[in-house]
Amino acid sequence: MTKFLPFIPERPLKPRNSGITMVMDKGLSIREAEDFMSVGSEYTDFVKLGFGTSLITPGFEKKIAIYKNAGCIPYFGGTLFEAFVVRNMFKEFIDFLDKYEVDLVEVSDGSYDLEHKRKLEYIARLAERGTVISEVGSKKKYVVYTPDEWVAMMKTELKAGSVKVIAEARESGTVGIYNEDGSINNEIICGIAEHVKLENVIWEAPLKSQQAWFIKNFGANVNLGNIAPHEIIPLESLRLGLRGDTFFQFLPEELKQ
Repeated sequence: MTKFLPFIPERPLKPRNSGITMVMDKGLSIREAEDFMSVGSEYTDFVKLGFGTSLITPGFEKKIAIYKNAGCIPYFGGTLFEAFVVRNMFKEFIDFLDKYEVDLVEVSDGSYDLEHKRKLEYIARLAERGTVISEVGSKKKYVVYTPDEWVAMMKTELKAGSVKVIAEARESGTVGIYNEDGSINNEIICGIAEHVKLENVIWEAPLKSQQAWFIKNFGANVNLGNIAPHEIIPLESLRLGLRGDTFFQFLPEELKQ
């Protein structure tokens, strides 16, 4: 439909390496998942079954099939990985992944203080099985990393086998790469962007103001995550300059007068 308007940014077709949108499913019903895919499948790359909700959401295995059939990649939130690991049940975690035929795995240490060396070992082992993305940053507000520490962790996790690294923000968008009020932490984000390829980073950005900032500063095809299902069309509108926050972003100067 965007062919009717000029000066609309080009979006790569799926499977995308950049311009990825990761949506957070925090417990949608089967019908809600079907409705979500009916409008959002074209614009959604990954669907994260948030935190440990897959263990208690009725019919979650049916949702996995719905997402796969719609051309999206479902996976379990990193908190579920941590919940198995803290109980010394890594083998059982692999069995769980295999049972539900989930190839993509998120490795995180946002809730459980996992030694980084061990985290890298888990990434390497899981990368032998399938595709790994890893989350960097803590869910705890009192845990603060310097930009250099963010960069170092991201680089080593990519080297260990992660195909993408996720910059932590929680679903609230108030920790990690953001300040407590949800505003951008420029020092951290710019420090990461300077030293890690943008195509390798998925920025968690649940708030519209955060999404608009990334699109304005890094372009329409920045990787964004923790998007609510009902925000998938609004986000795509932001990416294409079809919403007030980015309306002038992709227009030539003569049309901005």
